[in-house]
Amino acid sequence: QVQLVESGGGSVQAGGSLRLSCAASAYRNCMAWFRHAPGKERERVGSMYRADIAYVADSVKGRFTISRDSAKKTLSLQMNSLKPEDTAIYYCAAASPAMLRSTCIGALAAEFDYWGQGTQVTVSS
Repeated sequence: QVQLVESGGGSVQAGGSLRLSCAASAYRNCMAWFRHAPGKERERVGSMYRADIAYVADSVKGRFTISRDSAKKTLSLQMNSLKPEDTAIYYCAAASPAMLRSTCIGALAAEFDYWGQGTQVTVSS
């Protein structure tokens, strides 16, 4: 069992920045950030396999940076140049230890076993 706790959400004006953090109770090779906006499907924002970035969504490339501190078992998401369309609840997710890197690259929500409670990000225009 892995417990995930997100923090760092809030409200910001367009063009601003926020940094989300996810504290994990145990280390998992594959971890990811997802977001879910009202009326839209849950979207994978980015994922990491060990120290490597496995995936970054086109919608956030160049604006968001995913990183992790393995020693502290934390996953972070630095979000710059925020847009109103980034408004969503952001979730941290972790996969089972057996997930391979090749799977992590394309892993969608259903393939992640553990989820945080989410943190709200609101970007106003």
